[in-house]
Parts: sequence; C-alpha cells; structure tokens
Amino acid sequence: MHFTSSQLDAAIVALRTILPLEYPADAILRRFFRDNPMLGAQDRAFIAEAVFDILRHRFFLESLVKIVTPRALILAYLVKLQGMNLRELASLISEVETKWLSEIKAIKPDIFPLATQAEFPAWLVEKLQHFMPDTDILDLGLSLQKSAPLDLRVNTILAKRGEVLETLKQEGINAEATPYSPCGIRLVGKPAINRHALFLSGKIEVQDEGSQLLGYLLAPKRGEMVVDFCAGAGGKSLLLGALMNSKGRIYAFDVSEKRLNNLKPRFKRSGLSNLHIQRITNENDIKVKRLAGKIDRVLIDAPCSGLGTLRRNPDLKWRQSPHSIDELKTKQAAILSAAASLLKPGGRLVYATCSFLPEENQTVINEFLAAHPQFNLLNCAELLSQQKILLDTGEFLQLFPKLHQTDGFFAAALTRNDSAKPE
Repeated sequence: MHFTSSQLDAAIVALRTILPLEYPADAILRRFFRDNPMLGAQDRAFIAEAVFDILRHRFFLESLVKIVTPRALILAYLVKLQGMNLRELASLISEVETKWLSEIKAIKPDIFPLATQAEFPAWLVEKLQHFMPDTDILDLGLSLQKSAPLDLRVNTILAKRGEVLETLKQEGINAEATPYSPCGIRLVGKPAINRHALFLSGKIEVQDEGSQLLGYLLAPKRGEMVVDFCAGAGGKSLLLGALMNSKGRIYAFDVSEKRLNNLKPRFKRSGLSNLHIQRITNENDIKVKRLAGKIDRVLIDAPCSGLGTLRRNPDLKWRQSPHSIDELKTKQAAILSAAASLLKPGGRLVYATCSFLPEENQTVINEFLAAHPQFNLLNCAELLSQQKILLDTGEFLQLFPKLHQTDGFFAAALTRNDSAKPE
C-alpha cells in the first residue's frame, strides 16, 4: 500500500470530522469530500476505506492506543489491519510513534474481552447473551467487521439477469448471480456502478440480496393493490413494481420528503408506471386510513436499530443505545398495527427489519398476534419455496452475513383470516 503524507493528513482530518458521530458517518464523509474538492479519486478511496475500517475495528484499535487521537487510530490501523511495514512509514512518523507501533505489532485481538473482540458495545453484548452463546456472539461480531459486497438488482422490466452478467463480464467487471434472489448480482470489488450505462438506463439498481428477498416473500401479483409502508428511497417499491410487471398499483409511503425525493429519479429510470409516491405525516395519516381493508399486500420495512447493517454502517454501534431501542420497539408496534389495518381478508403482510435483536423482531410479532387474533403467521421458508427460492431459516426469515453473505435481516409474513372484517 503506497500513500503520501498528504493522504495521511487528509485521513486524520476526515476521521476527526466523523468521530463525534452525531450524524451518519457516510453523510459526514460525503460532505467532507465536497468541502475538499482537491482530493483525487485515489485519495478519496484510501480515506473512505480507512475511516470505515477504523469504525469497524474501533474497540480493538482504541485498546492498543495509549492516548486515543485520530492520528494514533490511523497509524494503528495501518500497522495492525493493513500490515504496513514500519520502514514504509519511517518518513511520516516520530521516534516515539515508531517505538509504540513496534510494541503493538505482535498484539492479537484474542487477549481482549468479548466486547472488544466482537466489536460490540457492552450493552449490546449483554442483550445478545440473553439468546446467544458467547461463541456465536463472537462469530456474529467478526462477520460484521468485514466489508459488505456490492449487490445489484436487475430490473426485470428492462433487462434479464443473464444479459446484464454478460455485459459486465465483457467489460471486465467481476460479477456473479446471487445464490438466492432470482434477480440479484454480486460484484467482486467496488466499481463505480452509479456512472455505468446499465445503471443510468434503469436496468440495474444497488440493493442488498437480503432486501431483494423481501419482495419475493411478499410476492405481489399483477393487478393487485400494494403498500410499501416505510418506502424510504424506494428500492423495494421498485422491485415490487417489477414483480407486478407494472400492472396494478403500489403506494410508496414514507414520512421523509428527502428519502422520497431520492426515489423520484430511480422511479423515472425504472420504466414502471404503477408507483404512487406519497409522503405521510405518521402511521395514522388520513392517506393511510382511507385504504383500510382495501390492500392485497403490505410491506413494512420498519424503522429499526440497523444493527444487521454494521458492515456498511459501523457507526450505528455508537448511535444506538438501550434507550433508542426501547423507543424503536414502541414505534415498530404502532406501525405494524396501522399497516395491518390496510389488509384485505386473505391479504399478506411482511414485517421486516435489518436487526438481529428479538425485541425488534419476534417479540413485536408475537405481541401483535396476541392482540390481533384475526391474523395468522405464515411460514417464510414455504413462501420462498413457492417462488423457487430454496432458503429455509424456519418460520421466520433470519439472514446473517456469515451464513448468507447478506446484511442481517429479519422478516415475518402474516395473513388476515378471510372471516375478518376491516377494523
């Protein structure tokens, strides 16, 4: 790895800017690059990789450092995680730093407590210990310290997966079909796909395979009425539209104007015509209530801790807390209850999070079912097998990076009994 003193200085400033972690790290980094237009593509790649790797391994790196400063963390990262030779750094570091770095070279993570090795805050380890042995916690932690692959979804309205794979291969981009999603592609490396002709023409979108599977779990049919309740920037709405071959109607609801605005150019590229984007003030908005009992399928990608996405968003570990998770559980229950009231008798609802905490997942579902006897649980493995997807994680869909190479996703599928009347 060759880099210059100016890259080292820029990385230190970037890390210093990000480390208060008051806002999402990726957003702060984007602003940092905007404010420093002189940085070249290689500089930006080095800084982004260093910053996110340090966030993924922050507990370990801080354990090695006597006084925690952005400079010390970056030097420890270069020596311990990048395997840099002290000779390569000689012109950039002081004698004191040389001595300290040579001392830490031999230190292995396994001498540290579980929380440090797993790179989880103590409160999270405590939560996980209620339902997982320590060996599994460590496995989960280690899998979330790796960087995530780049997954694409082929827009089946405009292209076939085989054609897209062929095009990428001809251009020397290393890509393969995803093992579970029928429309997914996994890239090796991180090419700048958002400038690629396939992306600009709407034939591909960036979307984790786990997220794609939620669409197949919902399995909307042509001509149905569908609601994507927490649509965000709309990746799942667009997938649902493609699965419906643009026939029928999808309502993409979200409380965030900004996220929905990000959906508009994607919708424009997609070739779909059946998407209706609507901002709502909350789950009890009149736009929601007037659809009560009229909807065939409802998808809820609920606001959650996001802990299943730590490979991509390692800063979430410091931006969540036991208190924020309690607040999320209340919000999740309210959203599930409101969204469920939209469902027709015989309709299907999928509740999903990118979390592996039962209190955001199974507990929310079990409490809802106890209070709403007109709903039954469906078996996710059976629903996926109907879509010719052979993935059996039991009654609930539960995905883990180590086992499935996806983000950590949870999903439950519910149906409303035919005899039920809309509430």
